[in-house]
Amino acid sequence: MKTKLFLASLLLCGAAHAGELDNANALFEKKDYAGALKIYTKLADAGNPEAQQALGQMYWYGEAGQVDEAKAEALFKKSAAKGNKVAAASLAVMEQRVKRRKDIDYWISGYDGEDLKSGEFRCATPRIPTMSKINADIDRIGAAITTWQDCYNRYVTNLNAATPLTKRVPDDIRKLMKKDELEKSTAYLEQLQANLQEEAKVSSKLVLADFEAWRKATDAYVSEHNKMVKSNNSTLLKGK
Repeated sequence: MKTKLFLASLLLCGAAHAGELDNANALFEKKDYAGALKIYTKLADAGNPEAQQALGQMYWYGEAGQVDEAKAEALFKKSAAKGNKVAAASLAVMEQRVKRRKDIDYWISGYDGEDLKSGEFRCATPRIPTMSKINADIDRIGAAITTWQDCYNRYVTNLNAATPLTKRVPDDIRKLMKKDELEKSTAYLEQLQANLQEEAKVSSKLVLADFEAWRKATDAYVSEHNKMVKSNNSTLLKGK
């Protein structure tokens, strides 16, 4: 009889813990983190693996009031030792984060977008003189501008296709990032995108401004030269 009564008390205890765990989960969903933290801590201290895993997540993401990876890892280990697969997966993520720290940081502050303007998208700025006086030079400058314009159009098309730059973050790296890291990465990449677009606009305006100045100066020279030639020819004809 004593054994049966003991088993019954265990069942009642388990049911009570299950109810408290449900309450904690409900509070967490409502973002009442303080209320959820209190219950998760009580259950985790009592050895509940689900509560240990949930509490570990709160310390991991800072919902417990602060980010404490050491506490999170300790709780995950306790929960995983009791067969909790989510906790075991969380430990695996923590291990991978250590191994891929450089890759994570690269997408938070290191990526510079150089791959978007390399190879066929690297557009050499044409050298445009103040003015051209012979047809060969005029033809050369015209061809250089056409080549640059075609390259610039391809680059802009490529840049637009790559936006938003956040989609360039590899999925395996994205899954290892914490919430604050994802936010930092998004902000950094959005600013980089804006910088690249502005850089393209400015470089285009400078080239086109130089080209327009060259064109006007060259047209003026050609016009004046043609007048001189016409005048000389007219003088020669009169002389005959």
